[in-house]
Amino acid sequence: MDLDAYVAAHRGQWDRLGVLVRRARRASRLTGPEIDELVTLYQQTATHLSAVRSAGGDPALVARLSMLVARGRSAATGAPAAARSDLTRFALVTVPAAIWRVRWWWLATSAVFVAVSLAIGVWVGTHPDVQSAIASPDEVRQLVEQDFQSYYSSHPASAFAAHVWTNNAWLAAGALSLGVLLGLPTLWLLWLNAANVGVAGGLMAAHHRLGLFFGLILPHGLLELTAVLLASAAGLRIGWTVIDPGRRTRSQALGDEVRAATTIALAHVAVLAVAGTIEAFVTPSGLPTWARIAIGCLAEAAFLAYVVVFGRRAVAAGETGDLTATERGDRQPVAG
Repeated sequence: MDLDAYVAAHRGQWDRLGVLVRRARRASRLTGPEIDELVTLYQQTATHLSAVRSAGGDPALVARLSMLVARGRSAATGAPAAARSDLTRFALVTVPAAIWRVRWWWLATSAVFVAVSLAIGVWVGTHPDVQSAIASPDEVRQLVEQDFQSYYSSHPASAFAAHVWTNNAWLAAGALSLGVLLGLPTLWLLWLNAANVGVAGGLMAAHHRLGLFFGLILPHGLLELTAVLLASAAGLRIGWTVIDPGRRTRSQALGDEVRAATTIALAHVAVLAVAGTIEAFVTPSGLPTWARIAIGCLAEAAFLAYVVVFGRRAVAAGETGDLTATERGDRQPVAG
């Protein structure tokens, strides 16, 4: 295709569509024939966009025509609240579908994480020689009697919430994005976190403070660890896709999984913000232990219910958490 000649031949139609779209912002400004013309030009421009994409056209031209087609569709269908509708669909369909698709990876990752943390905790808590190898008796006593509890109230709550959110966001982002390296960095991050939880729990149990440990960990830790484990599961799935792309080409499969995982990453912004708020304002509060744990359990239950109810429904309807076919654009056919 001679792209310059193609642009010259159709520029007038694109410019006319742009004029009609701008005038269509107020329905009274378009006559009946002009509305028919708008619909016709929208359909023609959509065809032009497909042709330009298939020919490997200039990205700037593709972007311009994509925006023009989107605006033309909105004007032709009378959808002034498209942005709001897209946001609702993203929150109630795209995100839960992306999470639901990795549920078995998520459950397996969580089960292994809990098992490893528990094993390390029992090993540390029942072996004094291991405890002494970790730190001196005075340092351990300082940790279990003061540092572990004072950590949650060492800074103003708002600043502490921001600090926690940032740390957890970096951890989740690393666990997810580094999964492309066959999942090995993700496994390493999971091991480090499981070891930290197990060592802290074991030391607290050895000094008869296991109740305090769970009273401080559970309110925020349920949702926080759920989010981190979800990111890790998505990262491991990406790593496995590199190894076994299935019937898709490796680049195509990796693109599909990374886009869906990006959806999960965006969801983490909200989930980790809730977990950080609980850790900053609820965990160190003067509420009874049962009340603090109940708040954490309620937040966890709400998130899981959201995933199960909306995710199962979305996947059953054929959603994957990836971009729609229109947003992805055309794919080059391949043999096999």
